[in-house]
Amino acid sequence: MHLLLIDDHPLIHVALRALLADFQPPVHLHSADSARQARELLATLQPAPDLILLDLQLGDERPGEDGFALLDRLRGEHPELPIVCMSGGDEVAEVIRAIDHGAMGFIPKHVDPEEFKSALLLVVSGGIYVPPMRPSPGALPPPPKPSAASVTAEALPAPPQVRLDELPITPRQQEVLQGLLQGKPNKLIASELSISADTVKDHVQAIYRALGVNSRTQAVLAVGQMARG
Repeated sequence: MHLLLIDDHPLIHVALRALLADFQPPVHLHSADSARQARELLATLQPAPDLILLDLQLGDERPGEDGFALLDRLRGEHPELPIVCMSGGDEVAEVIRAIDHGAMGFIPKHVDPEEFKSALLLVVSGGIYVPPMRPSPGALPPPPKPSAASVTAEALPAPPQVRLDELPITPRQQEVLQGLLQGKPNKLIASELSISADTVKDHVQAIYRALGVNSRTQAVLAVGQMARG
């Protein structure tokens, strides 16, 4: 498995390399300490990484180029690559914002090492990882479905999978949902499925009704919860 770590703290690179030394499947870790270096690596790496680990607290190279700005840019330039965000915090607003911007997971840097490994396996296998979250200062957790926002990664002996064909949606809607889970915008889903953007929008609304949610973020969280059983 090829993994690209984007973090401006050298100690994190050393620690992660040591943590994943015995990981199965074996990990080839590529390192970038800035947004510029990450984008240069992605333009030349062969094969492309299976997963990107992005520090949301990445130092700005110039105004507006923080971790979230890079997340948006990478989702636009490499929509096929799953991205997991890392952060020193685990507040609801930050986790929800990362998922809303297309991340396939959010790993606080204080998680247990084995949980960290389980989270990586889950995402590489097509799942969603969301940690237990703390309310943001002065704010209440926003999701109308609290259970969908409190997904944990406890007891993950093997990465669980959601059988999309078991959901009350059509095969085409399953394909659209898979695109949503990968953080792809409607236009890209429409292009890949050779259907119109309006048709994708109709399918998305049907998916929301089937899952009992009303946004992309809630849909991702709900499917992530289903994967945990």
